[in-house]
Amino acid sequence: QVQLVESGGGLVQPGGSLRLSCAASGIRFSFSTMGWFRQAPGKQREVVAGITEGGNTNYADSVKGRFTISRDNSKNTVYLQVNSLKPEDTAVYYCYAHFYGVDYWGQGTQVTVSS
Repeated sequence: QVQLVESGGGLVQPGGSLRLSCAASGIRFSFSTMGWFRQAPGKQREVVAGITEGGNTNYADSVKGRFTISRDNSKNTVYLQVNSLKPEDTAVYYCYAHFYGVDYWGQGTQVTVSS
């Protein structure tokens, strides 16, 4: 059974930072494309960042230069370092895995940016 478990969310002031983690099990992690989406209240889910099996990364324009995605295949974990946070970054952040044509999702972790 595939499981993606996110952690690291929380309440942070504008300009602050967090490190989100997503631990995966039940998939061949090193052969999976991994990434993060987010969904703010009343808005559609949007892609934030992705990283391929080979380590190639891509980012939404709104987070370029502020967010960094990385992966540790030895720990079956993908990370999202989020810096210079803005109130508009407030959302539930979801980890996803794409493996052999199938998408898997975590339960999400809440990030709230507020003073």
